[in-house]
Amino acid sequence: MTLVDVESSIRRLANRFGVDIHRYRPEDTQPACLSKMLKYHGVDLLLDVGANIGQFAQSIRNAGFQRKLVSFEPLAEAHAQLLKASRLDPEWEIAPRTAIGACEGKVEINVSANSFSSSVLKMLPDHVRAAPESVCIGVEDVCLSTLDNAAFDYIQLSEAPFVKIDTQGYEDQVLDGATEVLKKAVGLHLELSFVPLYEGQSLFDQVVSRMYDAGFCIWGIWPGINDPKSGRMLQIDAAFFRR
Repeated sequence: MTLVDVESSIRRLANRFGVDIHRYRPEDTQPACLSKMLKYHGVDLLLDVGANIGQFAQSIRNAGFQRKLVSFEPLAEAHAQLLKASRLDPEWEIAPRTAIGACEGKVEINVSANSFSSSVLKMLPDHVRAAPESVCIGVEDVCLSTLDNAAFDYIQLSEAPFVKIDTQGYEDQVLDGATEVLKKAVGLHLELSFVPLYEGQSLFDQVVSRMYDAGFCIWGIWPGINDPKSGRMLQIDAAFFRR
């Protein structure tokens, strides 16, 4: 029996128990592909907006990106965990706790049970149906700042900054407050929705059109969440770089 036959037999056996097995290729993972893109474009600063507890930051670190990384997170508990996660990484800085948006002030964040689905915007039923663990369990009052202001000192020291924005439907408002940052940024990583998952959010076509108008084009797309009943893809991650 060949190795291919053995792999096929194991896969069929696993399928009977509801498990699908695929060969693991680290170089093909989303963090690995994005890390290659960052290296190719000489990125020396990554602004991690909507960091939660550091999932994205740690994955891109493990994939090889070792330059300056600054995380922004508004929720108190998540921010505290970020500080712990980053304490042994001198190039990973946690900015003061604040939400990032289109203006300066205060704002209420709807806190989700899973934390990372929390948003300034109200969650819509389609999101809850697709991910019941994302249901809102409370609200938290936080400071609000523009990225232009919150990242000003970091941007001044960077030649090729990159911006990751994962703010659960609030991406457009973050971009509204990042005019100066976007003038200098070589690329962005955005979470984009095909259907409304949060009240008032901009959808895929609108955000992509905005990015193209600003001089960026898509370099990579990765699947996000699907509707468990229909199979429809609801959300994806996309990387943009300057044309």
